Amino acid sequence: MAAIHASRKTTRSEGPATIMAIGTANPPNLYEQSSYPDFYFRVTDSEHMKELKQKFQRICDRTMIKRRYMLLTEEILREKPGMCSYMGTSFDERQDIVVEEVPRLAKEAAAKAIKEWGRDKSEITHLLFCSTSGIDMPGADYRLIKLLGLPLAVNRIMLYSQACHMGAQMLRIAKDIAENNRDARVLLVACEVNTIIFRGPDEHDIQSLAGQAAFADGAAAVIVGADPIQGVEKPIFEIMSAAQVTVPESDMAVGGHLKQVGLTFHFMRQLPMLIANNLENCLQEAFKPLGITDWNEVFWVSHPGTGDHGRHRGQAGAPAGSSAPRDMCSASTGT
Repeated sequence: MAAIHASRKTTRSEGPATIMAIGTANPPNLYEQSSYPDFYFRVTDSEHMKELKQKFQRICDRTMIKRRYMLLTEEILREKPGMCSYMGTSFDERQDIVVEEVPRLAKEAAAKAIKEWGRDKSEITHLLFCSTSGIDMPGADYRLIKLLGLPLAVNRIMLYSQACHMGAQMLRIAKDIAENNRDARVLLVACEVNTIIFRGPDEHDIQSLAGQAAFADGAAAVIVGADPIQGVEKPIFEIMSAAQVTVPESDMAVGGHLKQVGLTFHFMRQLPMLIANNLENCLQEAFKPLGITDWNEVFWVSHPGTGDHGRHRGQAGAPAGSSAPRDMCSASTGT
């Protein structure tokens, strides 16, 4: 037993997990957010819904997003009218697109991260992949291994359908892997192709409109590892702490459901305040071990949510020092 414990110590890393490289990718089609309502109501044949279009324009303006990247074009959507209606039976068409395009876009981001990392891709030991865009077996992780030419011995995890928080979940898992497996190098990829949620407007479903305004397509990849090789690996960040907290009685706060019309979703109007009311406890858990109790002493960013309205409401109950996201997170939408 003593030998086993001694062996465990030698297989663990000495230092903390670090992010060693970052890569991002977007589809080639760029849309200005200010004119996106014109595109959206035109391709969905909904221009007769003038008041709803004006409301959608206001929603888009409040997101503080300037531009978006999307796989979908007007030509693609004209060929798939079921995707442009609110209740069109179109799941198979959506699924056929995302099964192919999610791994392709993920490959672009991953290849950039590997190049920045500076080591051979054969040195990657683990692959973590997360996406809310579709679901398939074998998963997008398997397809990505083939596209990148990674070793077949790579340990891989595929996480589908966990939405906005799954990237942070995967960073937590990557930290555990890197710190408990000496010389582990984890390729973590998040990719969304929101073809799965695109649908026409309905005047009784403003939540769907908010999602159409906020979500677009993109991929991000990082290399995570501990004990960087001097002169070869150049860590950008240390992952000091990673934890997950479930807010009580929050099961109806936000959710999504895969249906024949694609991925539908809902969220409570009180969602930003629900998060804000529970945010300080999370900060205390993360920073108290370091002796930090004044949040103005540190730079920190919360998830920006679905726009300016959400940020205003969330900050009403958040600790001081949380205004930075309003200026930082307004450039573009994607992953």
